[in-house]
Amino acid sequence: MGYTITEKILARAAGLPAVRAGQDIKAKPDFVLAYDFPGYTDVYFKTMKEDFGIERVAEPERFGIFIDHMVPTATAKEEELHINTRNWCAENDVPLFERHGIGHQVAAEVGYATPGAFVVHFDGHVSQLGTFGTLAIGLRRNVMEAFVSDTVSIRVPDTVRVNLRGSLRPGVMARDVFHHLVRRLGPSSCRFQVLELGGPSVAAMSTEGLQTITGLAMFTGALTAIVNPDPVRLDYALPRARKRLEPVSSDADAHYSAVHDIDLSELEPIVVVPPTPADTRDLTEFLGLEINAGYLGSCASGRLEDLRAAAKVLEGRRVKTGVSLHIVPTSQELMAAAAREGLVSTLVEAGAFVSSPSCDYCFGRIATMTAGQRAVSTGTLNVRGRMGSPDSEIYLCNAAVVAASAIEGRIADPRPYL
Repeated sequence: MGYTITEKILARAAGLPAVRAGQDIKAKPDFVLAYDFPGYTDVYFKTMKEDFGIERVAEPERFGIFIDHMVPTATAKEEELHINTRNWCAENDVPLFERHGIGHQVAAEVGYATPGAFVVHFDGHVSQLGTFGTLAIGLRRNVMEAFVSDTVSIRVPDTVRVNLRGSLRPGVMARDVFHHLVRRLGPSSCRFQVLELGGPSVAAMSTEGLQTITGLAMFTGALTAIVNPDPVRLDYALPRARKRLEPVSSDADAHYSAVHDIDLSELEPIVVVPPTPADTRDLTEFLGLEINAGYLGSCASGRLEDLRAAAKVLEGRRVKTGVSLHIVPTSQELMAAAAREGLVSTLVEAGAFVSSPSCDYCFGRIATMTAGQRAVSTGTLNVRGRMGSPDSEIYLCNAAVVAASAIEGRIADPRPYL
């Protein structure tokens, strides 16, 4: 019996000839990533020094820190957090990426998405690095082990395989593919397992679309998601890679705990109804529901294909008076590319407020909603209070739906605009 890509990556990281799902191992992450946030990095830095006597990390090139929340700062306390992070990175010679954009996207742009690498973070959305054949796992507070030790303790996870077939129809995007997976498989279907995407349609999917799907994997209960790297993904990742590793792929006879087949050509636009990311419905059930705001951005959906979809819908049209449409590209690199394409001018001329990359819209620090308001969003979550008042509502959907809804002031189908 062969091995999955996950088993192969963890075997190398553990210094073992082979490992199997269910085996407890100690593996050395190739990269340890984090973004500064109160109660996380500030606590790690303090604990390392005071409890473990670690003044400097031994291999600073293995680490990467991102400042992408509270950007720009609004209080002295927020700026103090950033200053402490800057100082720690400078003292430890650890790479710091500030105002480059949302860290999970920037991590791929600056080479942490190394095919075949094992990466840890405290945030589960780092799973989007799996698009490039990188095993990237959010360990939550257990990531502290990676800051004070060379290795982390981990049980080799089982893998759920999802084979994608067919092609997406107009108005249907990667967000719809992922949310369909949640509806079809269930929100706990991949609990403590790896979601591996494969099948004949994966190679034809855009890298950005795969980043969307892999980045949301936690909402199936998965530890992470991964794709066997193909030439398109390798062409992006290898020239940027911070470490030279041999890319690996799952064997044809690898063991999976479950295998599912999805026909993309059957999918329709979807909305995820508050207050849970598991309540996935057809868009047509909620057409006409009045909205106050639209948000297009986040580590899940603020990339060029999302901006292009919104611009196509909005070109020559205007956002309805009284509706706030906030568009936040996922990184500075992507924002610059969107500007060169003319997408930014199209969006601004339609009445959208286009902002520099930041996580702050996604968790309600900026563009906060009050009680009774309703938003359509490409953010990561729709739980109560995510974007402000616990008495506001968030409907998750694709970028084209956000744009069409902003025009009409109500949840709208983008397909007539395409």
